[in-house]
Amino acid sequence: MIKFRASSLAEIMTEPKGKDEILSVGAKTSITKMAKQFIYGYDENISSKYMNKGIKVEDRSIELLNSVLFTNYKKNTERKTNNWITGECDIVGDGKIHDIKSSWSLSTFPVLASQGEDKTYEWQGRAYMMLWDMDKFEIDYCLVNTPDELIGYEDYAIHSVEHIAPELRVTRVQYERDMTLEQKIKTKVEAACDFYEQMIKEIAHQHTF
Repeated sequence: MIKFRASSLAEIMTEPKGKDEILSVGAKTSITKMAKQFIYGYDENISSKYMNKGIKVEDRSIELLNSVLFTNYKKNTERKTNNWITGECDIVGDGKIHDIKSSWSLSTFPVLASQGEDKTYEWQGRAYMMLWDMDKFEIDYCLVNTPDELIGYEDYAIHSVEHIAPELRVTRVQYERDMTLEQKIKTKVEAACDFYEQMIKEIAHQHTF
């Protein structure tokens, strides 16, 4: 059975329109794409300036979080896998998983927790809680300077932010573990795996001459 990555779990967790269905149309589209990538032997790596910043400044964002929480968190490098999912979280704290999100600029930084709520990140976090057997998950939106080479023609002022007090540059969104939702993950993943195998066979069948 294939393992779904925590970061892409939300793609199959959307609700279908029919009450007797498990997977939505969008979920099936995503799974069909996975089957295609497997058969044709490629992986679609999507990149953007936002993702590039996240990679480049991750250590600085962790330092910022530590300065605000008075902690000494280190970047996690362990990947965990169970029967359904696989994932590598950013930080494993004392009873809590942390996921760092480095905001692109002042204009995109969520100043309220409600602004930072995101279903994709939430499902990712629920996968991490499941994998590490922890009861709490926290998204930490961190605002640090954008590397000069990524700014382009945007206003430098919204990217040069480290003169702002550290506590104003971290927004925390917190979630509690929910075993009902974890059971839902298992059900969806099992259905997704069955559909994935069907698509593998269907693609092969339609290209047999």
